[in-house]
Amino acid sequence: MEIPTAERPDLAPLLERVVVAAALWVVLLGFLGSVIAWIGAWIPVVGFTTALVTAALAVRLSRHLPTPAGRPLGPVAAGGLVLGVLAVTVWTGATHSEQVLPRRDSASYLQASIYLAETGSRPVAIDPATIGGPQTLAEDGLTLEAPAFYEIGSPADPSVQPQFMPGPALVYSLPWWAGGSTATLWTPAVVGGLALLAIGLLVGRVVGPSAAAPAALLVGACFPWLHTARSTYSEPLAGLTLGAGFLALTLLLRAAEDTHDDSRDRTAGAMWRGAALIAGVLIGGTAIVRIDALRETMLLIPVAAVLLARSRGWARHLLTGAVGTTLAGFAVAGVMSWRYLGEIGGSLVPLVGLVVLMSIGCWWLLRRSRAGWSLPEWLTARLPVVLAGGVVVVGVLLALRPLALTTRQNPRDPGAMYVARMQAELGLPIDGGRTYAEHSVDWLSWWVGPTALIIALVTLAVLARRLGTWWAKGGSLPAWSAALFVTTGSTLLTLVRPGITPDHPWADRRLLIALPLALVLCVAAAWWAGARARGRWGTSAGAAVLVVLLAATTVPTIMATWPHRAERVEAGGLAAAQTYCDALEPGDVVLAVDDWAVNHWTQVTRGMCGVPSIATTGKLRDDPDQVLAAARRLDDRVRARGGRVLLVAHKEPQTLQDLGAADVRVVLDTQLMEDPHALTQRPDQLDPLRLVVWTGRVPR
Repeated sequence: MEIPTAERPDLAPLLERVVVAAALWVVLLGFLGSVIAWIGAWIPVVGFTTALVTAALAVRLSRHLPTPAGRPLGPVAAGGLVLGVLAVTVWTGATHSEQVLPRRDSASYLQASIYLAETGSRPVAIDPATIGGPQTLAEDGLTLEAPAFYEIGSPADPSVQPQFMPGPALVYSLPWWAGGSTATLWTPAVVGGLALLAIGLLVGRVVGPSAAAPAALLVGACFPWLHTARSTYSEPLAGLTLGAGFLALTLLLRAAEDTHDDSRDRTAGAMWRGAALIAGVLIGGTAIVRIDALRETMLLIPVAAVLLARSRGWARHLLTGAVGTTLAGFAVAGVMSWRYLGEIGGSLVPLVGLVVLMSIGCWWLLRRSRAGWSLPEWLTARLPVVLAGGVVVVGVLLALRPLALTTRQNPRDPGAMYVARMQAELGLPIDGGRTYAEHSVDWLSWWVGPTALIIALVTLAVLARRLGTWWAKGGSLPAWSAALFVTTGSTLLTLVRPGITPDHPWADRRLLIALPLALVLCVAAAWWAGARARGRWGTSAGAAVLVVLLAATTVPTIMATWPHRAERVEAGGLAAAQTYCDALEPGDVVLAVDDWAVNHWTQVTRGMCGVPSIATTGKLRDDPDQVLAAARRLDDRVRARGGRVLLVAHKEPQTLQDLGAADVRVVLDTQLMEDPHALTQRPDQLDPLRLVVWTGRVPR
């Protein structure tokens, strides 16, 4: 085992602290900022002060990270890792998207961030006087609601509640204050770069320092990762908190297992407990940016149970940190995003049930273990083979699902109706109930190639065998075991039930644990096989084996990303929004009268333009006469308060002409390039998106 020296310093601890501190800052800011936003005090001076205080606390807490022995990350390896991450970050930022209209989640997060930055509150109270009085929302067919933004409260005391968890909006609101749209749209690339650094450092610890940079570069160049880091999704933030959490857990396991004989030492015990708490807080605290982080917390429960069964008492603090922050995340959601919780209840309730069952099962097995129960000797002896074989069988069965299975959902679900429209546009048989979940392994192979998946599966089987050997024979628990178990379990659950509308590349966000796991396993396989070949046949043979295995993963990954290397999704979206806002006049109250106007411009109007806006419901829009009557009543109320209603349509002028609107004009006519909509094949190019906005006045 190499020891750092003055001539060969170890730069890993410094970089690890940077990554963990950044991730802790996201979690702390998310929770503290949620309270501040809930009371309506998220203004620049408070926000930046909170950011500084939580940053200082995060840096202080990061000092609890252990520094295990091992091969040092020297200047060359560290420099390669940092430069590689910087290169990917700059590339990602330079090709950032401009998804402004809330047609996808990234734009919804952006609009929520802008709304929070401009109002200082979440949810946002709406003064009824600005929209014609309480009578407006008391009318059937008129609403504040728009995609990703809910109307809550009463007509006399209405509010707008953004859909998702508040963590991303809190983080992205800071660069909006500091540097406007450009700084905000670069932020995901920077956060994604920190997440890549966490992955590289983890690989450097468990595979080898020289493997750190290739692993980080491969993940950063994989298109689904690149795609989300180009826009204001929650995934870059979740990638940072989870990556740092797994890194902290790996450091803890290595340090604690190396000094297990000294575990009764009070200083060492306090260090392990502090590090365990940090790892748990990071993994469970991901719930403040993505509520489905409950899945990773659930998978930590059996990890903690095994550790406790093997007398690793610090596992209690790991579980306390994870469960505590997960519950805190759900508490925040219950107060600030309760409509969202209700919408996803169909998928969330079964997951909660699984958490309860797993908790009870682990508690029962742990009690039995402490009473002297253990696996039968015949099973313990065969456990390595059983685990390795089980991994291979499950992987093969998942890949073969399309031959025997077609997964479906309720065809009346809104997602199913959207799929049916996509099928019609793509010339596919109409079957909106299909989820295409049986093709989830195919989705992985689109982006890394089937060879990489085979290498990853074999590597995973080998590692499962090693864990079985550890259970049977004892010894030090491998440092990578906990992170591997959680990420593998999360990948399995995702592949079995992706739980997302299969509209690619948007749907490939679901693969942002599975794809990095597969790529890291491939890098580990290349380094391990290269080392074995070098020891058996010499340096040249070892290098050749490493290069061949690495190329088997790198080449298909780069080829899949290549068509997207320079694309900028919806570039020009900011200018389009500004053009639209400039067309609005003082005193206007916007009424969106077709579905595209409701979906695209309702929230942009009140968030970016600062103009009151009302949406019409689908039921009201089915009857133009009723729309006109409602618009006239609204216009009367607004005029009584010194304003005027502006009718907005997006599809075509016919909507306004059918209403007899006056002063009809085009205020925006431009074309952007949007993400394609693919169901059964890998998307390779952008599609044109024409934006045309018509406005008119209510006829008198």
